[in-house]
Amino acid sequence: MTNNRPEIEGRTGPSRGGGERAQALGNGMVQARAGSGGAPGWRKSDRPLRVAIIGWAWLALQGREGSGYNLNCSELARGLALSGHEVVYLQSGMTFGAALTPGIVGAPRIRHREDWGGVRCFDLVNSPNLSPAFWNFSNMEREVRDERSAALVARFLREQRIDVVHVHSQEGYGLDLIAAIRGAGIPVVVTLHNYWFVCPQVDLLYKEREVCLDYEGGKRCEDCLPRQDAARLRRARAIGDTLEYTLGFYRADVVRKAVYGLKPSLKSLLKGRISAKFRPRHGTPEAIADPELSRGFDIGTDRADDPKTGLIDHGLKLEVAEEPQDYALAPEDANQRMLGGASRHLVVLNNYGRRRRAGVEALNAASLVTAPSDYLRRVHVAMGVPAERTRWVRLGQPHFDQIHRAAKRSPFYGERPWTPASRRPLRFCFMGTTRPNKGLEVLARAIPLLSREVRERCHISIHAAGLDWAFRKRLSLYPQVSVFGAYDLYQLISKAATGEYDVGILPHIWLENSPLVLLENLHAGRFVLCSRLGGPVDWVVEPGRSAEHPLGNGVLFRGGDEGALAGLVERCVRGDVVIPSAQEVHAASLPGLQSYPGHVAEVEGLYREVMVAQRGAAAAKAEPGAASQDPLAAGV
Repeated sequence: MTNNRPEIEGRTGPSRGGGERAQALGNGMVQARAGSGGAPGWRKSDRPLRVAIIGWAWLALQGREGSGYNLNCSELARGLALSGHEVVYLQSGMTFGAALTPGIVGAPRIRHREDWGGVRCFDLVNSPNLSPAFWNFSNMEREVRDERSAALVARFLREQRIDVVHVHSQEGYGLDLIAAIRGAGIPVVVTLHNYWFVCPQVDLLYKEREVCLDYEGGKRCEDCLPRQDAARLRRARAIGDTLEYTLGFYRADVVRKAVYGLKPSLKSLLKGRISAKFRPRHGTPEAIADPELSRGFDIGTDRADDPKTGLIDHGLKLEVAEEPQDYALAPEDANQRMLGGASRHLVVLNNYGRRRRAGVEALNAASLVTAPSDYLRRVHVAMGVPAERTRWVRLGQPHFDQIHRAAKRSPFYGERPWTPASRRPLRFCFMGTTRPNKGLEVLARAIPLLSREVRERCHISIHAAGLDWAFRKRLSLYPQVSVFGAYDLYQLISKAATGEYDVGILPHIWLENSPLVLLENLHAGRFVLCSRLGGPVDWVVEPGRSAEHPLGNGVLFRGGDEGALAGLVERCVRGDVVIPSAQEVHAASLPGLQSYPGHVAEVEGLYREVMVAQRGAAAAKAEPGAASQDPLAAGV
């Protein structure tokens, strides 16, 4: 790949990505398709728009890359395409290419990747900023300002004759991008899915273990995450992506593995060894003895006297890398403290402090800033974003609607799923990932705190994407706990239809935005036990708080408090907390739930709103007095 190609390329090349992304496409998990196929009864717009959506993840991977943010982003893009709008998607920070000079990354340019779901997808190749944000943590100067890429993107949007830009994630871009797009005369809507604009760690979670209530002007950020050499990472990605683009996924993988093995092989040869000695693996589950092996069918009569009765010790031992990760107990009033720290948010002592200020300025340059929870919106207002330029826009997803309909069609929709008199266990369910912020560690520490009597009246199923083997080892002691891998949307719909679980558990330790898992539980008509951190407080109605819905739809507990979580599980098992029916949960939740068609229509309405405001501002600038007020502020 050379630098003498046009900065904006229109030709279609092979869809590329690194590691798991390439493997996903190679396994047939993602298939690009030119059309959306239509949807009977879907509302078509009589005034189609040209919409550009900005993000960092591969759109076609949906929730497999970028998790909930990309799932929402991709489904909104498809919904807009179904409505007749022309939709363009631009991702950045993930695709790189080498120049002719070895070790030099090529110049930034924009290239068409594929057409997917009726959306034309493009890459900003060779961005100076890396995605996801973790890899760009030591690259703050480029993240604050990247004039070359911002100008390139603005020119691309003008050439595409875009009417409105919707930023869903700006990871992989500079914070000056929004101002550059507005300078090109295009209105910009920003949807916040996390705290990236005001936190390079993304989650406002210091060292991924405690809520960051005071970033100390940026000083605390310096040791929050491991330092990464952004230039070296860009070079490595450029070489790998160039190999994949030139040779294809599998041949490139052979070359990559050969290179990785070259250095240790040379060392062995210099020491006179041709190959490393074979060492058999140990500790496989098949080799572990059952401590009750001699009992056969006999359960024994010593259950009440043996403190370990009810546990199954498989002898699984944790490796050093599998030791539990620590986390902090969040202050009871963490939500309020974050909102009340406006003076702290303005302090600037280093590049991280300047980066936070630049993030707020970037949002202030937008036409409108939306958030999927009111709490997420209010945090950014506390950071300096004008409240009148923000809006709470509830998320809608196709699978939400499918889950909701499946729950309503169940013959047990109006029946309470469990009481202490039930002959089966009360079924709890965690759905999420093994990432620290989701709080699976909190649940893992709460389970041993349950008494044998309570635990034997429960079944806890855990569906967690990521490295879950350590959790499987630790929780294998408890036959009432099942640890599975990642769940998919079809399983969710089945769970709602069949009543596979009764209570959802959300033990997150960060200031959650509008977690899709919470909304999935509520659409399924499932009662929840949820951390009192972040956006969930906008949805969870606790028992006794509403005269109209006395049972509520969930109970909140202090973030990071495994004892409180164990106590809530016990209260549910003993009947102190009544588990409502799916119909009762829906009734308590419905004011905060949005349908997918409703979400797409609402977002389209916002696009037209900011376009009216943009025209009014342009008219006022061209002819002072022609537009006496800001149409957006006036609620047009």
